[in-house]
Order: sequence, then structure tokens, then C-alpha cells
Amino acid sequence: MKVLQIVPRGRTPLYGAMVRKQAEIRRGGRGTFSRAGTGTRNGARWTHVRYKGWIDLKPGEAEVLSARIRSPDHGDEARLLSSFLGWLDRHFGEQISSVSIQYH
Repeated sequence: MKVLQIVPRGRTPLYGAMVRKQAEIRRGGRGTFSRAGTGTRNGARWTHVRYKGWIDLKPGEAEVLSARIRSPDHGDEARLLSSFLGWLDRHFGEQISSVSIQYH
């Protein structure tokens, strides 16, 4: 399992923006991430079309976002991490101050 802590630049409401962007991309018939199950205000679970596993997103204190990446396949977990970081950089690179990764 890998845990990411995503710190936005300023007080940007990053969690809501990410959920809206992912939904917008999926409505357009594109995208590799999709929401799994019902979303809540306090979190969401995303899956990838190609890789096994999931990403649990949760907003935290002071607009800091937590993302837990899990997969039964270690290789897919690394690919999920890479894909998610690329997605963040493409869509929110200007709005993110830092991303830290903890390996468990």
C-alpha cells in the first residue's frame, strides 16, 4: 500500500475539483479512472480500467488530500501510482504545492 499526501497551493479546494474533473472526463467518454461505488462527501474510491486495485481519496484538514493506493498485484500498484501522479500533474500541476509518498 502507498499513501499519498497532496498539499494544494494556497487554499485551493482540491478534492472537489478532482472529483468534478474525473466526472467531466468520464461523461465525455474518455478517461482511465472511474468512480467505484457511491461517492460520499468525505471520500471516493477510484479504479483504473487496466490495472487491478483502487485509490481511496479523502479530504483532510487544511485542504490537504489523502490518497491510498492498494492492489493485490504489486506491479499494478506501482502502475496505479504512476498513472495517478501523471493524472494529477496533467490536470492540477499548477494548483499543487507538494506530494509526499509513504510506502507501507
